[in-house]
Amino acid sequence: MTATTDGSAGAVDPRAAEAGRTTDAPPVPGDVRDAAARAARRAIDDLLARQDAAGWWKGDLETNVTMDAEDLLLRQFLGIGDERTTRAAALYIRGEQREDGTWATFHGGPGELSTTVEAYVALRLAGDRPEDPHMARAAAWIRAHGGIAGARVFTRIWLALFGWWKWDDLPEVPPELIFLPSWFPLNIYDFGCWARQTIVPLSVVSALRPVRPAPFALTELHTDPARPNPPKPLAPAGSWDGIFQRIDKALHVYHRFAPRRLRRAAMNAAARWIVERQENDGCWGGIQPPAVYSLIALHLLGHDLRHPVIRAGLESLDRFAVWREDGSRMIEACQSPVWDTCLATIALADAGLAPDHPALVKAVDWMLGEEVLKKGDWAVRRPRLDPGGWAFEFHNDTYPDIDDTAEVILALRRVKHPEPARVEAAVRRAARWTVGMQSRNGAWGAFDADNTSPFPNRLPFCDFGEVIDPPSADVTAHVVEVLGYEGKAHHPSARRGIEWLLAEQDVCGGWFGRWGVNYLYGTASVVPALAAAGLPGTHPALRRAVAWVESVQNEDGGWGEDLRSYRDRGWIGRGVSTASQTAWALISLLAAGERDTEAVRRGVAWLARTQRADGTWDEPYYTGTGFPWDFSINYHLYRQVFPLTALGRYLNGEPVPAGLPAHAGEG
Repeated sequence: MTATTDGSAGAVDPRAAEAGRTTDAPPVPGDVRDAAARAARRAIDDLLARQDAAGWWKGDLETNVTMDAEDLLLRQFLGIGDERTTRAAALYIRGEQREDGTWATFHGGPGELSTTVEAYVALRLAGDRPEDPHMARAAAWIRAHGGIAGARVFTRIWLALFGWWKWDDLPEVPPELIFLPSWFPLNIYDFGCWARQTIVPLSVVSALRPVRPAPFALTELHTDPARPNPPKPLAPAGSWDGIFQRIDKALHVYHRFAPRRLRRAAMNAAARWIVERQENDGCWGGIQPPAVYSLIALHLLGHDLRHPVIRAGLESLDRFAVWREDGSRMIEACQSPVWDTCLATIALADAGLAPDHPALVKAVDWMLGEEVLKKGDWAVRRPRLDPGGWAFEFHNDTYPDIDDTAEVILALRRVKHPEPARVEAAVRRAARWTVGMQSRNGAWGAFDADNTSPFPNRLPFCDFGEVIDPPSADVTAHVVEVLGYEGKAHHPSARRGIEWLLAEQDVCGGWFGRWGVNYLYGTASVVPALAAAGLPGTHPALRRAVAWVESVQNEDGGWGEDLRSYRDRGWIGRGVSTASQTAWALISLLAAGERDTEAVRRGVAWLARTQRADGTWDEPYYTGTGFPWDFSINYHLYRQVFPLTALGRYLNGEPVPAGLPAHAGEG
């Protein structure tokens, strides 16, 4: 699937554009239901054509140019850069630059300092000159916003690898962390799995402090080259920030005097930990950031480029590259085949595709083959729980997640498979594992149970986004929805989840979206779950949700929500209408019983009107979330699967899986 860009270099302010509200949109010809049926048929044809012969779907996963910049920096560090890759990466990075010289982390977003610094350095590696107009604009903006000193820790670590920043001026991450028991504060399992996989290898890099010869200077990116890192006053000693800043100073002292045997043992233990978690395809956790740091750490510890671990890791990174028709090369932060496949299966089934359709059966075959049946890091907190679930990626047996597992169960239940006993066994294992991953407060996080320590976010090192994995409304809702469909709405785990969701409803009437943007996504997760659990459409919580969704509908009939809603409540439910977010709003309203309302009719009409002739929708805006505000995602299949789901439910009613065994979902 070819990634899509809009060619715009400048920022688009949805608030200034009246959030996409227009009054001159052409009406949908004929009856809305007929238009919806035609749109659904086109979308079905398009989605079926996208299925891989093996049974899976995968759309491009677009993030920001730090993935591409860090890929070039890694190749420079390891000495494996090549002209073709560098030229293609630079072409992509240049194409994403805004008119003011900056790079953003999402379409239409503001310039972001760290992203702009990394993109600038990558283009310097590709041969772009500081005096080139696009580079001069970027450097001037960087200086005006604090220079390299104002960039995040991760950016400065990359620069330290080449002597562009001092290791002494970075927060310390000692490898001895690997020895802390799981009950001790700030042990590695207190961090979310994505942070854990990154911190362990970075602790090795931090201990060894390598410096490769820099191919050029970066003095033009400092506000004052004579004082690149001006001192900053410490926070008050009695504050949490002050406490952790002083701990960091103590760790810098420890770095100079750490017992050599202890440090070597810690680095060796970290190396074993890293190698044990390398997946069969060579990646780590199926995501790019831990892979690059793991490769650097292992290389520093003596693994040469011909070592099987290093070779497999580098090959896996090449599989994250999307080569575009214009010759540019975009790096995906990760790949989403399990997530895309279960969502596509649900969409096609809800749109009326026969439950024994060959495409659906093939998708189920593939999903069953991806079931994770070994224990991973989640077992540190749940050692007696049997495995059974799904991860997000092609290869990630260490970190299956609750969200994918719940959605896969919902997908499996929609398909009539020729081996029902095989499906039933997988669902039973997955339901048991999912219930067992419930946190103490009654809700569910994405990867771990009770990953709620308040300390990791306090570390000076952790300024790159979320580093813990607390329960969220969207993941909890998907589990509650599963339990409802499995006939276990009155199971104690379901009741606790429902109570938690009701208590988490925002004053606006919606729910916060941890893994999608934002309240539109959270609400589209929770309302169908509460309905599946038996709450009637007249329930006060559902009425408040309906009122809020209807109140934020754009004048053009669609819905949109800008990523700024993560920082500014004034943006909640406001933004340019998008296909996926319009679908989420419709999914919420339909689940609450609002089938024949004017809001639904206008939303369905918007989807039908904005669909392209080939059955697709255009969606440059980012509606997926990695870390709220800090790391945003454009899932290129969201614009297809969610509109089809909404159209299908509008045409065919809410899905009600029948014939479920009474024992399904037991914890």
